[in-house]
Amino acid sequence: MDAGAVAAALEDARFDVRQDSRHEDLVDDVRGRAELAEWEPLDQLLAAAAAADREAAVREAQRIAARADELQALRELHALEQAEPRDGDEAARDELTRRADGYVQADVDAWLAHALAAHLGHYRPGRP
Repeated sequence: MDAGAVAAALEDARFDVRQDSRHEDLVDDVRGRAELAEWEPLDQLLAAAAAADREAAVREAQRIAARADELQALRELHALEQAEPRDGDEAARDELTRRADGYVQADVDAWLAHALAAHLGHYRPGRP
């Protein structure tokens, strides 16, 4: 069951409780309130998980942007070849390309290609 289905079930339970409250013979029926009490924590848990996922995505985007800044600075200092490639540098390369409106950073591409061919950094065999 996904978040949308949980939200729909929660809304149905809320609707049922509202409807029950309008009918004298159903006011004391605890089934609707019990069902609502089951769905609310699930909805809150899924909302918290979604918020955590969004926060993680923001942190990852910030990490990629910072690494892209670092690679760009190294490139401008003609020191890129001295840097050791890391996991995620491909994403930083993509960020540099996006910043340049589709222009591929040839120096970064060449650096990554050399690192791959020479098995440097995170391209090193046997690396965990």
